[in-house]
Amino acid sequence: MTRAELVREIKAKKSFLCVGLDTDIDKIPQHLLDEEDPIFSFNKAIIKATEDLCVAYKPNIAFYESYGAKGWVSLQRTWEALPKNCFSIADAKRGDIGNTSTRYAHAFFNQAVSGLGFDSITIAPYMGADSVIPFLDMPEKWAIVLALTSNVGSADFQNLTDSAGEQLFETVLKKVASWGRVDNTMFVVGATRGEALLQVRKHVPDHFLLVPGVGAQGGSLQDVCRYGMNSDCGLLVNSTRGIIYASNGRDFAERARAEALILQQEMAAELERFGIV
Repeated sequence: MTRAELVREIKAKKSFLCVGLDTDIDKIPQHLLDEEDPIFSFNKAIIKATEDLCVAYKPNIAFYESYGAKGWVSLQRTWEALPKNCFSIADAKRGDIGNTSTRYAHAFFNQAVSGLGFDSITIAPYMGADSVIPFLDMPEKWAIVLALTSNVGSADFQNLTDSAGEQLFETVLKKVASWGRVDNTMFVVGATRGEALLQVRKHVPDHFLLVPGVGAQGGSLQDVCRYGMNSDCGLLVNSTRGIIYASNGRDFAERARAEALILQQEMAAELERFGIV
């Protein structure tokens, strides 16, 4: 999916919602455990219930590869079920060098090789250019690079300050932005960081940001928009637990849709307030 196509979907659906498919077999409704592939059955129902309300889906790869070969089958079937007008994110957080990164890129991007053809992948940039550029070299694909996350340990490295007063996450933003372009590079910025989005936007005003943490993690959608939205929206806001685990009964898909609809309506209001739709 190109940047123009993504922006077009955001405007058409009045939404910049990304639904996380971090499907934990211990949390899905019990009746699905009788299915041949419970994870896929759950994902398929969630996708069908939410596809008109969101513009992206983000399976977290750990929830699939932890089950070995059968988990990869569930992941492939899930990718095949994703609507073609929705941006697909392999939340794999890979970060290696040279030929290894190239192999990871083929694993998630090259359908002819692996059976998977995601639009994008999340990347940990600690090893530098070697760990990012091989993904950027893949035509019409996106690298989504970790920049300023909201986990407990994020301050251990991301907020370290150099002699010029620049924090490490700022260096990451500037360096990675110089390797890629606004149409093949995004950054992960946690929703719970609020006003820090202003600092992020000083360095990458035009890039898209993938923003997890709205909903169950307590991030404010309004703050994310106030500090992070740009003229193209420039945001993909992810919600996982608040949507996919809204119910663990037979009404799980309906309840997921209801929660997604609440977010979509809030997003529509923000897009209208900023004059984007």
